[in-house]
Amino acid sequence: MIKKNLIAGLLVWVPVVITIWVLTAIVRTMDSWLRAWVPTGWMPSWAGHEIPGFGVIVTLIGLLLTGFAASNFFGRHLIGFWDRVVSRIPVVKTVYSGVKQVSDTLLAPNGQAFRKALLVPYPRAGSWTIAFLTGRPGGDVANHLAGDYVSVYVPTTPNPTSGFFLMMLRTDVVELNMSVDDALKYVISMGVVAPEIGTKQP
Repeated sequence: MIKKNLIAGLLVWVPVVITIWVLTAIVRTMDSWLRAWVPTGWMPSWAGHEIPGFGVIVTLIGLLLTGFAASNFFGRHLIGFWDRVVSRIPVVKTVYSGVKQVSDTLLAPNGQAFRKALLVPYPRAGSWTIAFLTGRPGGDVANHLAGDYVSVYVPTTPNPTSGFFLMMLRTDVVELNMSVDDALKYVISMGVVAPEIGTKQP
């Protein structure tokens, strides 16, 4: 009985504590970034203590203002000018252009970075894992692949931000009746949180 109640208590508190820990880490990180740029004494304080979370507020306001500026005529021209300037700087242009292409693909409102959830044989025949369809092989790579290939991203668990990019025959992958969000939850939970059948989004 004690063991059962202990596990039940853990099931309640573990998600709460981890969520608070992650949010606290984000707030502290943004506050530290802001503190590094704002002159001493300019950070707002109350009763002699700095207000926690002010970095988050400033970051959100900055993002909103930047987005508003980028959505009008003059803002788009200014960003275009900035891109042209950066593209002329050696080394910097390589890093900036690569990051920009990835962020445009992942964050664009109409982007389809992860288009479908797949089941793929990995790392060897007979074992399977969750992957995401990202497109088709392009450039000179496509000239060296005989057959109908697709590009897939195989995430690691429990951290799906790292993983492997593979090009596989379409006949070797299985499209799942599962939404991308549910597939990500499945990966992050290491298979513990299994999505219900028929949850695929249109």
